[in-house]
Amino acid sequence: MWYALGNRQTANGPRPSLVLGERCFDLEAAAGAAGVASDDTLSAALASVDSAIRNWDQVGARLDKIAEAAAAAARRGDLEGDAVASARFLTPFAPYRIFAASANYIEHAAEMETKLASKADSTPYVFMRSQSSVIGPDEAVVLPPESQQVDWEVELGVVIGRAGRRITVDAALDHIAGYVVMNDVSARDLTRRTDFPFSHDWFRGKSFDTFCPMGPWFVPRGCIADLHDLRMTLSVNAEMKQDGNSGDMIFNTFEQIAYLSTMTRLVPGDLLSTGTPAGVGAGTGTFLKAGDVMVSGIVGIGEIRNPIVSETV
Repeated sequence: MWYALGNRQTANGPRPSLVLGERCFDLEAAAGAAGVASDDTLSAALASVDSAIRNWDQVGARLDKIAEAAAAAARRGDLEGDAVASARFLTPFAPYRIFAASANYIEHAAEMETKLASKADSTPYVFMRSQSSVIGPDEAVVLPPESQQVDWEVELGVVIGRAGRRITVDAALDHIAGYVVMNDVSARDLTRRTDFPFSHDWFRGKSFDTFCPMGPWFVPRGCIADLHDLRMTLSVNAEMKQDGNSGDMIFNTFEQIAYLSTMTRLVPGDLLSTGTPAGVGAGTGTFLKAGDVMVSGIVGIGEIRNPIVSETV
């Protein structure tokens, strides 16, 4: 069955929530209604989505059972919840590190005039972006005065739930906890440099505060039948800009995990932003302006809405 874990604003502050279809429930209340016995590990996991992800290898299967039992309790009227449509969801969790894949869709590389070597002669191109760039659903992306070419990129976010080094492609799925929708907002005029012999500055172009919308919640791995067959869309002011499929990645998620884990031990809470399909603004010279509204979505996961404002300096 499908469910998600969200971080919801309530009268008592942010609370971890269980999302079941169009209803959401306090996670601890859902576990109580499900009659699940709690030990220290599960109690810690129920305290926040962050805790659940950090302990995913120990509690993921138990949360699956909580979701199933809570759904039954809700149908009987034994568990009260709220409408998802009226709930305010925050950033679902705080990533430990954010790894992002560049030029990982052939048509996107073409629209950016990026010349790629054959896959057989290359490896994934991965950079890191700042954790402070992360925002949640309905939060505003702030246009910095340093850039006049801020662009959008819907991406599948993959959350690591089991630590590992030198993970094989065949074993990579076992190290995934679940998924989020991401928007890899980019200052195109700041990612290229001519004042140094290094042509690209991914940190400068990608790491402004608010440049990484993420959410609307965390969807566990078992809820998605095939992470490489997901429709990905992004609209600006209700006009469709991107409409692609995660199956069109050059280096799929498993290959990215295998590559990254040759260099560093991946740990629970690491987040992989796996690349964007064609349709970004740079392809047509169209960029974001104050007053615009982006909606990024992935079928089976959800969608996030983010308005655009100018920075006040």
